Amino acid sequence: MTFLKRAVYRSGQAVQALVASVGPLDDSAAVETLSPELLTLFKRMRRSEQAHSLRVLQTLKTQGHDDPDLLTAALLHDCGKSRYWFGFISRVLVVLVKKTLPDAYARWAAGEPRGWRRAFVIAEQHPAWSADDMAAAGASPLAVTLARRHQETLLTDPQSDVDRLLALLQQVDDAN
Repeated sequence: MTFLKRAVYRSGQAVQALVASVGPLDDSAAVETLSPELLTLFKRMRRSEQAHSLRVLQTLKTQGHDDPDLLTAALLHDCGKSRYWFGFISRVLVVLVKKTLPDAYARWAAGEPRGWRRAFVIAEQHPAWSADDMAAAGASPLAVTLARRHQETLLTDPQSDVDRLLALLQQVDDAN
């Protein structure tokens, strides 16, 4: 995807996030899918991230996917972002830097989420935080693995069932 197309796509995501923050949110699909402990993680997420996760879930279901671990990961793959405030401007900056200055992004994303590097660390580390929080709340090992790896680049076609589920999650996550 070209930089311009990616920028337009991300702008659309930004509009969806802004609309989600003010409109009604039907979280009944999350209530039906998650245990009470996992639902607590979902409810902790920002409203815009809940809406994003619900779109990911709905897209997977519309495509005919019903694996409970995949659906759990769809709802909670970004729950680690809720550990720290991660505002709209910060998100835009992270996307721009990651695309245009990948080496700087990698340096700035290492370490603790403090100071001006905070947004970069959150963007990079949230999959591990999501996985840790999910594991502590009783998610299955497979759902935890999918969340932990959801930003990982698959270098080959999926070779295992886990990689096939991960590729599905990534594809739908990127589209929503």
